Amino acid sequence: MKKNILLLSAIAILAGLSFTSCNENTPKPSGDPILNDSTAVAGSIVFFNIDRVMAEYDMANDLRAVVETKVNSIQAEITRRENKLTRELNDFNNKLEKGLLTQSVAQAQQQKLQQQQQSYQKYVVEKQKEMAEEQQVMLNNIMNAINEYIQKYNEEKQFSLILTTSGDLLTAPVVAGSASLDITEEILKGLNDEYVRNKDKGGDATASAE
Repeated sequence: MKKNILLLSAIAILAGLSFTSCNENTPKPSGDPILNDSTAVAGSIVFFNIDRVMAEYDMANDLRAVVETKVNSIQAEITRRENKLTRELNDFNNKLEKGLLTQSVAQAQQQKLQQQQQSYQKYVVEKQKEMAEEQQVMLNNIMNAINEYIQKYNEEKQFSLILTTSGDLLTAPVVAGSASLDITEEILKGLNDEYVRNKDKGGDATASAE
């Protein structure tokens, strides 16, 4: 019998937009991609690295921990049920091979085992669906929090466009750009500060994933 393994889905990456460097003479960032606060002015086209935000945003890490705990608990129960069913099947086949069961008893036990197997498969499907929903809700909560913060953030900054970029070796869609246009550090600090304030007020976002 094949193992049924539930795995956390990879966090989806925000859709990117094409990016063109603002000026051929604009200096390009080099070295460590972790930059200080940007000095971009109102009207600039700026960007932030969604991979880094997802990795270092405290709310995202807390929500992932909650979902991972649920996944592990469900997987343990799936494994327990599978092992129990496997033992009963092996015991039935062993007795059948040794002629320890009458035909009527064997038929009754076989029917019971088939029902148990169907029940187990239904349970797995239901739990897989449940975890997919949990993961989607988790992602929605994270993305919604990021979006809401950026909307408020840009009310003050008044940038013309805020893009997202992802990747390490060759970031996309922003392959290169001025270090002053990278607002990743500001976004992360703002998101984590806001998350801490909300937790202190009793508005822990992880509650929505429980």
